[in-house]
Amino acid sequence: MIRAQDVVEQVLRAATVDETLVIVIDSSESSLRWANNSMTTNGVGMSRRWTVVSIVRGDDGSRVSTSSSSSVDPKDIAATVRASENAARAAESAEDAMPLVEGSAVAPEWDADPAQTDIAVFESLTDPLSTGFDGTDQLYGFAHHQIETVWLGSSTGMRRRFTQPTGSIEINGKRADASAWVGASTKYFDDVSIEKMLEDLSTRLDWSRNMIDLPAGRYETLLPPSAVADLMIYLMWSMEGRGAQEGHTALSRAGGTRIGEKLGRLPLTLFSDPRHEGLEYSPFVATGSSNDSVSLFDNGVSTSRVEWIRNGTINALAYPRFLAEKYDTDLTVPGDNLALTGGSDTTLEEMVARTERGLLLSTLWYIREVDPATLLLTGLTRDGVYLVEDGKVVGAVNNFRFNESPLDLLRRATEAGTTEKTLPREWKDWFTRTAMPPLRIPDFHMSSVSEAR
Repeated sequence: MIRAQDVVEQVLRAATVDETLVIVIDSSESSLRWANNSMTTNGVGMSRRWTVVSIVRGDDGSRVSTSSSSSVDPKDIAATVRASENAARAAESAEDAMPLVEGSAVAPEWDADPAQTDIAVFESLTDPLSTGFDGTDQLYGFAHHQIETVWLGSSTGMRRRFTQPTGSIEINGKRADASAWVGASTKYFDDVSIEKMLEDLSTRLDWSRNMIDLPAGRYETLLPPSAVADLMIYLMWSMEGRGAQEGHTALSRAGGTRIGEKLGRLPLTLFSDPRHEGLEYSPFVATGSSNDSVSLFDNGVSTSRVEWIRNGTINALAYPRFLAEKYDTDLTVPGDNLALTGGSDTTLEEMVARTERGLLLSTLWYIREVDPATLLLTGLTRDGVYLVEDGKVVGAVNNFRFNESPLDLLRRATEAGTTEKTLPREWKDWFTRTAMPPLRIPDFHMSSVSEAR
């Protein structure tokens, strides 16, 4: 198997167009699965994917194209380069063309072997899981760990590298017709307490002994950090500057964008930060495609903290360099983590204790956009909706379909608790690095009763 660093250098030597970028990603994965109180499968694997970006400059503009491969055979490099270059020569002029980032320094760890994971990363999980298997509740779940090592090289001298560990664990507990879910995101599972997760599952299944039917309507609702994460991720994904400038997103207003608009009375800050402890992500852009948030020409641009919402006020939108220049604003790179801060030091349990009557959710799923102009989303509750009366959970209720906009939720929220690292249920396959508080919404819209259990 040819080394990733050698793929970069061989691609650049084989290139014949004006400029070339190479991105190589080596991925090492391990997984563990269990069902009906028994381990079922485990496995490890390695894979590689790499992308050649070819750029042809001319008086009439710049043309760009990419070609990708998963081959580890050096004999396939020349053909992949040729495919990329031929497509670039035939392409239309690129709207997002900009000068490539230059560099002369090689990353200190450039020549090191890629980081790898193995099944031993789960050692701290297996003993407490086996204890849980001895109980009467039926446990199902999945733990996954991945370490990606990214190399970025260019004909302009860039040689950058980053290693990204990503882990997650989910456990479903079932008792009769009741189901409950807990999950956690992590880097290496050394901060995951299976005992606490199983305790939370048991408590939620106890709550389900008393089943209560409720109609659709607006309810005071406590959103746990996982549900808040799913809604805030969708909000961040929607915060593109171009769409807002052109007047067709929820971040638009007459003559411009909603930057500077106050959303609510809570001083909440929604931000991405590549250096946020425990949620770190790549300090540079490495992308194989262009869109309205990021551009191929921005490969190698440094990432930095972005406060999308600052103290309750809309503060930033995503702009690649070409759009930042067009709209006379700052380059803003989308983040690969997301945190919401500014709440109190109040736990979800303490928020429950102060609730006269309301709903406590577990997770959301099947989230879809209904109206981009208002960022109205719909989706379903899942694995536990509980009724709170006089500060105590008195039983579980039926599931609902909801209709809400995350922008409106931030405007109407009356309380935010302490921020904690969490795993988004809906978006975990694409986005795991989040830290969120629980939120109290006085009138969360449950638009209809769902038959899902």
